[in-house]
Amino acid sequence: MTEAQPPNVVEGATTGDFEDEQSQKPSSAEDRKAASALASLDAAAPNDTDKAAQNIDQAAVNKAMGGAGGGAGGGASHETAAAAPKKSVKVDAADVSLLVDQLLLAKPKATELLKAHDGDAVKAMRAYVAA
Repeated sequence: MTEAQPPNVVEGATTGDFEDEQSQKPSSAEDRKAASALASLDAAAPNDTDKAAQNIDQAAVNKAMGGAGGGAGGGASHETAAAAPKKSVKVDAADVSLLVDQLLLAKPKATELLKAHDGDAVKAMRAYVAA
């Protein structure tokens, strides 16, 4: 049998609990992306001091700041810096197919990688493997 409960106890969720649950759910896709990026910051162990963990944390911070609108314009400066040095580079279709076959990349990604390395397949492959 169950014990008698005091008269001021209400079964189920109270109104305060319900409001707390509703306020935690992001409403738009951008909010969900920002929330997942911030959650990835919390996932890292606080006592990790090696260089790789710091680089991962920095990448997560940059991703979170970019998704949040770039507090001080940080996200926009990276886009303009990357867009400025683009030049017209002829990319050989055989080189694109080589990267697609050997590195298992999609054609647009392979083309972008080749353009970033002046159409040189060897430089592009070395850069991809090193990254």
